Amino acid sequence: MTRPAVFSLPCLYAILDAGCFPDTQSMLTAAEELVAGGCTLLQYRNKSGNARIMLEQARELKRRLGQSQKHNPKIGEGAISGAGSEAMGQVSRAGVPAPHVQLIMNDRADLCLAAEFDGVHVGQDDLSPESVRTIIGPKRWMGVSTHNADQLREADLSSADYLAIGPVFQTSSKERPDPVVGLEGVRRARALTQRPLVAIGGITRANAASVMEAGADAVAVISDLLRDPRKSAEEFLRILR
Repeated sequence: MTRPAVFSLPCLYAILDAGCFPDTQSMLTAAEELVAGGCTLLQYRNKSGNARIMLEQARELKRRLGQSQKHNPKIGEGAISGAGSEAMGQVSRAGVPAPHVQLIMNDRADLCLAAEFDGVHVGQDDLSPESVRTIIGPKRWMGVSTHNADQLREADLSSADYLAIGPVFQTSSKERPDPVVGLEGVRRARALTQRPLVAIGGITRANAASVMEAGADAVAVISDLLRDPRKSAEEFLRILR
């Protein structure tokens, strides 16, 4: 399959993990606060395995944050060109104009379509990238997680729009995390691909700048966005820009 054109990612890739919240409403409120703080790319992650709940939550996220898919081209084709670009026109429940938000589904290509999300992110134990591409088509985004050089080289041959490398640091977001790759792993990954590179795993405001300096185009963050999401997002963006 034809490789997609290279595009730019926002420097902050927020991951909204349903398991970090006591209920759906608190998760939705956090999502709105993240957007109010400047996030323009948000991944919905739910490892519960309950497809009905996942779809309900995803559709509500889409209703509150998303825009029509037909007016939502891939990054690099007019939607977002780097971290500072904003396509204004919505108002979040936090009371401020919200940027155009791209919504990514973790793991589930079928739910990505059902919820009309902008793309899907898959790991090494999920469907193959080309199987996912067959499901979601050429216009939605696809990201692929990698944890070492061999996996990254293989993913780089696929039709993935961006690649993720990690965990960069120790993380508590997975029960059985892969070995830490460190900043050197980010540097090696950067040398192996021209695709947009997302670093993930244990990234905080204290170490985010060093991760970007190592060659990442964006940092994916879960835990360090949970407390006061709007303020945390604003602080991340000040550090990363």
